[in-house]
Amino acid sequence: MFTTAVAAADPMKQVSKFLPERPKGRTIVVGAGKGSARMAEALEACWGEPLEGVVVTRYGHEAPCSRIEILSASHPVPDAAGERAAQRILDTVSGLTEDDLVIVLISGGGSALLSLPAAGLTLEDKIEINKALLRSGAAIDEVNCVRKHLSAVKGGRLAAAIYPARCHALMISDVPGDDPAIIASGPTVGETTTAEDAKAILKRYGIAVPEHVARHLDTPAASCIAPDDIRLSRTENHIIATPFMSLEAAAEQAKGEGLSVLVLGDTIEGEARETGIVHAGIAEAVYHHATPVPRPALILSGGETCVTVRGNGRGGRNVEFLLSLAVQLNGLDSVYALSGDTDGVDGREEVAGAVIAPDTLARARQAGIDARAALDDNDGHGFFEALGDQVITGPTLTNVNDFRAILIL
Repeated sequence: MFTTAVAAADPMKQVSKFLPERPKGRTIVVGAGKGSARMAEALEACWGEPLEGVVVTRYGHEAPCSRIEILSASHPVPDAAGERAAQRILDTVSGLTEDDLVIVLISGGGSALLSLPAAGLTLEDKIEINKALLRSGAAIDEVNCVRKHLSAVKGGRLAAAIYPARCHALMISDVPGDDPAIIASGPTVGETTTAEDAKAILKRYGIAVPEHVARHLDTPAASCIAPDDIRLSRTENHIIATPFMSLEAAAEQAKGEGLSVLVLGDTIEGEARETGIVHAGIAEAVYHHATPVPRPALILSGGETCVTVRGNGRGGRNVEFLLSLAVQLNGLDSVYALSGDTDGVDGREEVAGAVIAPDTLARARQAGIDARAALDDNDGHGFFEALGDQVITGPTLTNVNDFRAILIL
């Protein structure tokens, strides 16, 4: 079912459904995200000639293209390659005319990959603030709000640079609610948050910033592009794949195998360990009381939880969710679960997620591993690696957020 969910969001199946009218002038392609290279490959397959451009993706997530140049950079922590790529993209769309068309390919991960800081800021500033936000437990919309107000390309700035050419953006959503302004920090979407909002988020999570960054947030340069800005008047944003589409695909497969299916939604956020506790309670209700659905049953959910890293572990929201779920279920018979990120990367690890079974805790004890201690140390990756229960897919070349499935037999 995890494979089915990922396949439903394959750009090869979706890009051709959202093609724009061909322009009188040039057709240029730019983009960023963990699925952007696959999107570019799909566009080349269905558009034909002429086509040119450049997109940036995460290291290892490249796809074969002949006309669109594929660049690679670091994710989730930005690097100099991402800074150079963002500048290349801005240079590529400069000086265009009304007759030209720019197709923008956006997917999750684009925020870190488009790491061009605003004037007066450095890449090191953005890296340190980004690291602090990722460890703080801040929600993805909060993280992206700060990113936008420190950026030279996010928060509608890319679309503004494309104007007066036509901008046709195709997006794969990896965010709860599928808000285009949050996907990759909305490089082609007008922004309603303010620099004051960004400052409030930094204060809320106790993240100190250098004095020159604080001064930047007090200047007009920190303001993003407003939704009614004339430079956005020729921009269209289209979401071509969503987390819920993938949950629906998995649900249909499960129903075909005779399972009762409960879809909790694709917008679940909050601390991963708390989400695990809640999911365990629902699974126990199904197991003991046949409510809200009878056995055999499947519980599905998506969204993007977070991990406030307080221990010495490596974090990872999918493995933390599963470890919390396993501890709460305490070996409940006939309950199995998988949780994985659909891009194949949980946190900063080249691991999609993991699986649990009724014997997970018993096997851990036999191996001398304390599951509760691992959870307290935010060491889900170490726990499941030791048991051999990781789900490793490699780059999937798409990204529609997390996939969680609990099977109750």
